[in-house]
Parts: sequence; C-alpha cells; structure tokens
Amino acid sequence: MADLPIQLDRARRIPLAAQIYSAIREGIENGRLVSGARLPSWQDLAAQLGVSRGTVRVAYERLIAEEFAIGLGPAGTRVAERQPLSSTPNRSPEAPLLPDLFYEFGSAPLAFQMGVPAQDAFPFKLWSRILTRETRRAAAAPVTYPDPRGDPELRKEVAAYLGLARGLRCSPAQVLVTGGFSGALGLAIRGLQLGRMGAWIEDPGFPLTRTALGLAGMAVTAVPVDAEGLDVADGVQTAAGAKLAVVTPGQQAPLGMTMSLPRRLALLAWARRNDAWIIEDDYLSELQLKGRAAPALASLDPGGRVLHIGSFSKTISPALRLGFMVVPPELSRRFAELAACLAPAPAAAVQRAVAEFLREGHYIRHLRRMKQLYAARREALLRCLGEVASDSIKLQATAGLAVAILLPESASDVDIASRALQFGLAPAPLSPWYGQPPRQQGLLLCVTNLNERRLPADCRRLLELAR
Repeated sequence: MADLPIQLDRARRIPLAAQIYSAIREGIENGRLVSGARLPSWQDLAAQLGVSRGTVRVAYERLIAEEFAIGLGPAGTRVAERQPLSSTPNRSPEAPLLPDLFYEFGSAPLAFQMGVPAQDAFPFKLWSRILTRETRRAAAAPVTYPDPRGDPELRKEVAAYLGLARGLRCSPAQVLVTGGFSGALGLAIRGLQLGRMGAWIEDPGFPLTRTALGLAGMAVTAVPVDAEGLDVADGVQTAAGAKLAVVTPGQQAPLGMTMSLPRRLALLAWARRNDAWIIEDDYLSELQLKGRAAPALASLDPGGRVLHIGSFSKTISPALRLGFMVVPPELSRRFAELAACLAPAPAAAVQRAVAEFLREGHYIRHLRRMKQLYAARREALLRCLGEVASDSIKLQATAGLAVAILLPESASDVDIASRALQFGLAPAPLSPWYGQPPRQQGLLLCVTNLNERRLPADCRRLLELAR
C-alpha cells in the first residue's frame, strides 16, 4: 500500500476499521488502486498501521460486502472489477497499436493471419522440455550480469547456421542477439548514427519499418519494387543522397519475389559509392517454398556496408521476441557497447533454449517440415481461391508465405479486412504497405494457419466480403 498511505487519527471518534475502509475505498474510487490489485494481508497491514488483525478484517469484510473488493481465501483479497472512470480531457481510450498489422495482441492466430508460424505443427513437447531444462540451469547459474550482446552459445550457433543456410560467413563476435526484428532495427538506427539523413524503403514494404524510420527522424523515400526486387535506379533518381536502404532481398515483404543478382550488385555499388548502409531484413529466413533460398545479400558484401537482421518469429514463435543482427567486423565494438548501454539481449534462459534447439539439429528439421507443410497449404489455398474467384479479382502468388488477392480501386481492403474479423478470418490489407499512391487495394492471405477442412468455406466467405 505504498502508493496509498493510510493515516489513522486515534483522537477521532470514528473507529479505526472505518478509517481504514474509507481510505481504501477512496483509493479504489479515484483509480489509485486499479481493478485486480492485491491488497496486503490482514497481518501485514495490521503490522504497518499498528492495529489488530481483527480491525483490518472488519474493514476488508465491509469492502467485500459493498463489492469494492473480492475475498479469494488463501489467494488474498483483491480490488474488484469496476467500470472505468468517465473520460476527461486528459484521458482517452487506448487506441489500437498498429491496427493494420496486428488485430489483437496476445490472441490465438486466425486463418490467413500474417507473421505467425503454424500453431498445429510446432513440436511443443520437445520445445517445452528444452525450455524447462534451460530455465532450471539459468536459475541455478551464478547471479551475475549476462553478456549484453547475447548468450555466447546462441551467437555461436547463429553464426554457424547462417554460414550453412544463408551463405553468410561471420564470427560470433559480429552477432548480437536482440529483442526481435524491431529491437535489431532500433539498434541499427542508433549505431549507424545517421541522424535525419534520407532512407530508402521498399514500396510496398513493411509498415513497421517505415514508421520506425520516421520516428527516428529520417527522411523516408518509398522506392518501388518489380519482379527483380527494389528498383535501385529509381531510388538513385528519386533520392540520390540517401544514406540507408532497408530491403528484404531474400523474399520481398509482402510480395515474395527474390531480388535478382544484378539488382543486388547495383545496390551494393550504390552503398559503396555513396558511403551508405544497407539493412538486410531476412524476415522469412530459409522458408523458401520453391527451390533453394538465395544466399544472404550480406554474403556478397566485401566492403562491409550490410547489416543482416533475422529473427525466430516466423520459424519458432513471435512470443520469444528474439532476433539477431550481424554487423560488419569494423562495427562490432561500437554495437557491442551500444547493446551494453541501451539494448542488452533478452532473457538468458530463452536464448539458451534456442541455442540448444539449433545445436541438436531440431531447428533445421523443423524448418524442413514447415516448408513442406506450407507448400501444401499454399497449393490448397490457391486451388480453393481459383474455384470461387470472379473475373474482377486477381491472384498474385510468388515465393513468399502469403497469397495476394488484388482488388479493384473502388474497393477498400482495410474495410474488408476489418469485417472479415467477425468471421474468424484475419487477412492483412495490402494498401497500408504502400508508402505513396497509387496504393494497390488487396488482401494478403498467409498460408501458415489454415484448416483445410474449413478452407473452402473460408475462401467463399472472404470473396463474398471482397465483392
């Protein structure tokens, strides 16, 4: 009750129990004690106030009787749920955060939802066993500060995996473990010290990246993509003085094409020529559903201009909030100090569990199974859509995990996506991914969490909404 000091006046004729009741009730009514807050035990509060436990018990029983509190027996006494205070000029309901990307945090994924791996195919028992073991080890380890760059074993395993799967040769000293992609992006923006310089992003491209660069004060230019990826020549023509480009060369987000080799070489040449930097967002990692995944852009970079970012959100779980970044050797010291001071790596137990998952070969085997599963689900989705789609709706499917339904300009993909939630469907509207007009209207349908028995009905429902 440190936030609610109770002052008892023993000279007053009002009983002490009534004074305690009034102080706690006032705290509940003015919002200082929020719904669900646990009140001190009778014994603890009695000791704090210098009264008998019976006095506190009388106050609590009155609070419970008048439904200001709930008695939970051995679990204690908590503030009851109450209607929120009426809105005032200084208070407003909390607005949804990034509503075009996340429909509701913490909820089970719905059909077609972007960015979430298959829930029904993850080896939960195996993962739980590894996580439990590593949590116990972390609890028994010496109490000290962990390496802010990340657990050494995980950084070693990430470096080995990238060399094998992404053709990227790097040392563990170049690897930093981060709080997902967002944490790595924030670290990169700080570490490159670009201030308010210009930055290229893909058009369409990840809205979170565009928002993050804007919040950092950078002048963002949306550069169009085509079948070969980012149009470097267009970027040079539009914003030649930019000092940063953020790209998804492996599988473009969200359209899925792979950046061609000529475009990759042109982008690297631009960075060397202009003393600029490239952030490679490897957002789908090795999840290439057709053929073999292209090597990382950073593997072609002898000049040290590329920062490679990956995460385990699409392959293990976004709930881990675990990512990694590989920086050029010349920047490793600066970024290590930056991580130590401003953005240390997440919880050690989760890092060690992921390291074990990699070291024992479970991660590679899991990716292999997921690629087969996602490819099958993608084909099933295309087949169902092809059977019920009309001439006014076009399908665009490339190598990514999403199939795009392209809509006429008169449609509102944001409105359609919002109405689809009522039916347990969570397609992502395409237009918010565009930074400049004309913004293509469309729906992005991820193939990871599909129920093939309900798929025909889900496709029909979605296309009915689209019409």
